[in-house]
Amino acid sequence: MSALAFALLAVLLAGPVPALLARASWPLRAPRAAVVLWQSIAIAAVLSAFSAGLAIASALYLPGPDGLPGRDLLDALNRLGWASWLLHVGALGLTLLVGARLAVAVVRVAIGTRRRRARHRMLVDLLGVSRGGLRILDVHQPLAYCLPGVRSRVVVSEGTLATLNDSEMAAILSHERAHLRARHDLVLEAFTAVHAAFPRFVRSASALDSVRLLVELLADDAAVRAAGPTPLARALVACAAGPRPSGALAAGGPHTVLRVQRLAGDPNSPLLCAAAYAAAVAVLVVPTLAVAIPWLTELHRLLSH
Repeated sequence: MSALAFALLAVLLAGPVPALLARASWPLRAPRAAVVLWQSIAIAAVLSAFSAGLAIASALYLPGPDGLPGRDLLDALNRLGWASWLLHVGALGLTLLVGARLAVAVVRVAIGTRRRRARHRMLVDLLGVSRGGLRILDVHQPLAYCLPGVRSRVVVSEGTLATLNDSEMAAILSHERAHLRARHDLVLEAFTAVHAAFPRFVRSASALDSVRLLVELLADDAAVRAAGPTPLARALVACAAGPRPSGALAAGGPHTVLRVQRLAGDPNSPLLCAAAYAAAVAVLVVPTLAVAIPWLTELHRLLSH
């Protein structure tokens, strides 16, 4: 029953729940809390998938006729028979494989992203001009983006300087510096790694796409506090068509219209934030209390004989 409950929870958290949350409009008014909720859902889904596999595999250690738990896989083979034994060992192997894929994905995403940023940072330093803490490229098209990391950069073009006025420049720079200060790139890396770890027929881009939008909204909120909504809206429209280098966080992008409309809409809602934080806690705590603790208690009892 524990394995079934964990498996059902993992399926819900990996499919229907992200699909519903991705279509919801309320995260636009509570972006920080929505990011926390997305993180809770991702963690709970991964833990539930692991727990389902381990709960199935735990049958390898169930008590035999003598009342004592099995001590090795051969003992379990004698108790379960070939068919059931292969099912349980396969579940254990699949669980270990998922864990290995996730670990490899985390390392590959981290290394690949940092290599691309380092290469792009080198090009920016060679081709750009340093002025006032910025790297300025001789490009007529307005663009603005940041390269996060230990040696971070905020990059703008000559076209940006020529197009935006002082308040609009203050807004766009506040936006990019908010990304660097809050390390939004690390949030995106985690979701990118989880997305890459699962097979194509299982994974969904809903979580990754939604979190990408939400971190932009968080940076927008910081820019509004620094320069106001109107200058930011104008700056976003001006930089909307600017390129987004791989590994960078850019002011423009496919959600510019939605972000500009949000700036003219209702402000963030404390009530929605509180409800989202409560849901994030519930997603992690309730399954643990209802399923994980009883299962772990029983497993400890079996293994302690």
